[in-house]
Amino acid sequence: MSIASGAQVVRALREVGHAVVAVDTSRGVLNAEQEEKLLTAGVAPAPPPEQSLDVLRSGDTTAIARAPEMKDVDVLFLALHGGTGEGGTLQALLDLVGVPYTGSGMLGSALAMDKDVSKRLFRAAGVPTPDWLMAPVGEAEVEHQLGWPTIVKPSKQGSTVGLTVVGEASALQPAIVEAYRHDDEVMIERFVPGRELTVPVLGDEALPVGEIIAQHEIFDYECKYQPGMAEEIFPADLPAGVAGLAQQFALAAHRALKLRGYSRVDFRLDAGGGLWCLEVNTLPGMTAGSLFPKGAAAAGIPFQELVDRLCRLAIEEHATRRRV
Repeated sequence: MSIASGAQVVRALREVGHAVVAVDTSRGVLNAEQEEKLLTAGVAPAPPPEQSLDVLRSGDTTAIARAPEMKDVDVLFLALHGGTGEGGTLQALLDLVGVPYTGSGMLGSALAMDKDVSKRLFRAAGVPTPDWLMAPVGEAEVEHQLGWPTIVKPSKQGSTVGLTVVGEASALQPAIVEAYRHDDEVMIERFVPGRELTVPVLGDEALPVGEIIAQHEIFDYECKYQPGMAEEIFPADLPAGVAGLAQQFALAAHRALKLRGYSRVDFRLDAGGGLWCLEVNTLPGMTAGSLFPKGAAAAGIPFQELVDRLCRLAIEEHATRRRV
């Protein structure tokens, strides 16, 4: 999905007059042929196999900072999801180099990527979030504290990779084993039936609330990235009070995690009208059809203007931090 985001961001920035250099974290700066091949690739229905991910993880992320083309850039637009690209590692490197970049800094990125830590901060900020436990944990404890069904997922992953909806005790441990394939920490979270909502945050403003109606029980990897697997409605058909509260909680979560630039905050709305914050995405998908740009469009911000604004916001925030 990061490739799909990168392809459309590159195109949009060039359309509004910016000179753009495309960079792949595992290959470095792309020449015209490599850029065309990589940026026209589609998104598969399932996450890449672990062998393919290992190849990407073994790439030299520091090559971005050392590339000669990076010396005169005004800003880096980060179109990365998960791993070192979204979890704070790359952000820490860029802070050392002193290059402005879009999105949150090292600390905010790391806090949001760690779902256990972020949920603790949600609660401290008064943002409701479903109860959870951290593995290792037994079936009896999960049944007593969370009930069935429950969600088992890696604590520091994105795109619902490694996530399983567990409906009975016998399926718990296999789901935990699967989640451990993707992370060294595993979360077991109370499943909240209801409507799937999302709130984009741009700067310090909550954009219109969106609703996701997925073909599966949850908004999983296939529903997120395959056409026709989910309907995404902006603005969501909600009472004004519910929409306003979702925006209020989204801003509170964004600030609690010390985020900057932009983010997307995901919620469940239960049958009783209760809102439950699930997680915050610090580098949400940035194709024109992704959730964040759809929310921006509902607020009257077209895609080209959005990516341009994110770049300018990053430059302004970088300059402000340097003056402090």
